[in-house]
Amino acid sequence: MKHRLRATLCLVLLFAVNCGRAADFEIDAAFPGGNITVDRVEGEAVFLRQDLRDTLGDWFYWAFRVRGAAGRTLRFTFASDKFAARGPAISTDGGITWRWLGREVVKDRTFSHSFAPDAGDVRFSMGMPYTEANLKRFLQRHAADVALRTGTLCRTLKGRTVELLRFGQLEGEPRLRVFFTARHHACEMMANYELEGIIEAVLAQDEIGGWFRENVEFRAVPFMDKDGVEDGDQGKNRAPHDHNRDYAGEPIYSTVAAVKKMLPDWSGGKLRIALDLHCPALRGREHELIHFVGGPEADFWQRATRLSGLLEELSANSPLGFRERDNLPFGKSWNNVQNGAARTFASWARTLPNLHIATTLELPYAVAGGQEVNAESARAFGRTLAAAIRAFLMAGN
Repeated sequence: MKHRLRATLCLVLLFAVNCGRAADFEIDAAFPGGNITVDRVEGEAVFLRQDLRDTLGDWFYWAFRVRGAAGRTLRFTFASDKFAARGPAISTDGGITWRWLGREVVKDRTFSHSFAPDAGDVRFSMGMPYTEANLKRFLQRHAADVALRTGTLCRTLKGRTVELLRFGQLEGEPRLRVFFTARHHACEMMANYELEGIIEAVLAQDEIGGWFRENVEFRAVPFMDKDGVEDGDQGKNRAPHDHNRDYAGEPIYSTVAAVKKMLPDWSGGKLRIALDLHCPALRGREHELIHFVGGPEADFWQRATRLSGLLEELSANSPLGFRERDNLPFGKSWNNVQNGAARTFASWARTLPNLHIATTLELPYAVAGGQEVNAESARAFGRTLAAAIRAFLMAGN
């Protein structure tokens, strides 16, 4: 596990509690996906902020670990409000599973937590982190499934392996192909739970999964910014530009260069859909709705809205509903060329031949249309999205 020297020297912090107790408590970010800066500790009060590292401007990702606090109540105060609509998330099993503590626990940038008498490794985050360890557990659960294979896209600047997932029809030549990317911005973790749901739908022993395995070959890159995911970076607005602003000209990131080389060769004129899975900003009405982000090409957007209509119909009884009217067409709000749209994965993918849809899909961190987003509801939405993609492809769009 490779972490920044800075994280080792500055973020692994051990504090004595001034009440005669023998034990100390430790707050650190020295684990995959960890991110925190502790400004000071005053008794049971901890003052901290997210580590922006090489981020241009402000962003909101943080994740830290507390050990040695069993039986205590600690107060965590952030320099600014960096909490999602469900407040902080907590894991008591080393980051394997997460739950929301609720926005109501946050009072003036502060939340308190009473640690159980047997508490060990307790983690807190603004979301529900997903790193390589999560992916390995998912792949292990499906290790015997011949319709899912794992390869290597490339290696990162820091020497990490970037996984390339293949699933669906893997023997012989498929009729159609579909491609997914996630984590162009390292902090946007809920997209990976969504991707798990998509893969589950393709592998399922039902009509939908059977059709996919007979007709469609999928590929997916779950971590476009693999170093950022493991190091716990924001990823968004990384200097000099982030991974999703690297598609115009010669890429500076190995994953982007590898995708730009692989996708035209693999497509073979059969690639119909390329979806880039993201999470939006932290809070606010338009950031708490699942939505597609449109490009300037009218024909591509028309086809994306047809997929949207199918998705709305199929998600009517799902944990996370989707409404076509929540989409963000080109020219609305932040979605414009000046904001860098011309340099994104989706804009580059729309130059590939025979492609019908290439766009970004935003899944909120904590609340979507008033419903809670968590690991399981994100997976459920991924399964619904897969069903909509099947309906779209079967209609010959």
